[in-house]
Amino acid sequence: MHIAILTFEGFNELDSLIALGVLNRVKKPDWRVSIASPTVRVRSMNGLTLESQASLREASAADAVIVGSGMQTREVIADRGLMAQLQLDPSRQLLGAQCSGTLVLAKLGLLDGVSACTDLTTKPWVQEAGVDVLNQPFFARGNVATAGGCLASPYLAAWIIARLEGIEAAESALHYVAPVGEKEDYVSRAMRNITPYLKEKLATV
Repeated sequence: MHIAILTFEGFNELDSLIALGVLNRVKKPDWRVSIASPTVRVRSMNGLTLESQASLREASAADAVIVGSGMQTREVIADRGLMAQLQLDPSRQLLGAQCSGTLVLAKLGLLDGVSACTDLTTKPWVQEAGVDVLNQPFFARGNVATAGGCLASPYLAAWIIARLEGIEAAESALHYVAPVGEKEDYVSRAMRNITPYLKEKLATV
């Protein structure tokens, strides 16, 4: 099982790395979580440099993909060559987007007729792309989910874990990262946000 987190130049560390940490709470031999980038290295909005673990081609073949956000997302969607490499398909993959990553899914035509979540800065651009933006942290329809706000990243990661490994695995991952003394409340709140979108059969991807 391969989960790729698309991470571009100018990426937001919270969006990519929190998801990476939560998703890696699943400890199975066949469970792989990768930072996938168009270049060997990418630099964050605050100057952190990461080495890519997977190519965009590998990400396009992954079982699940999260499109991370960053300061240069509008440059990403304007790069036709880069966008052409993103062969994402919700009929065979779980797809998620965090904050401005929602704009990438919108420009790929993967949010046609689907409402979405994003951050407040990106909201007008997503609306210009013809997508109805919701005032909530998480929303999913079928195999496509979006989250708005950096700290909604665990919701997106938990949704992917729940879809691929079950609700107990998602709750366990959230419990691990939750603040001490608040773990039950944190997990309960997080699951309230994603459980309404888990009523469908687990995806076969």
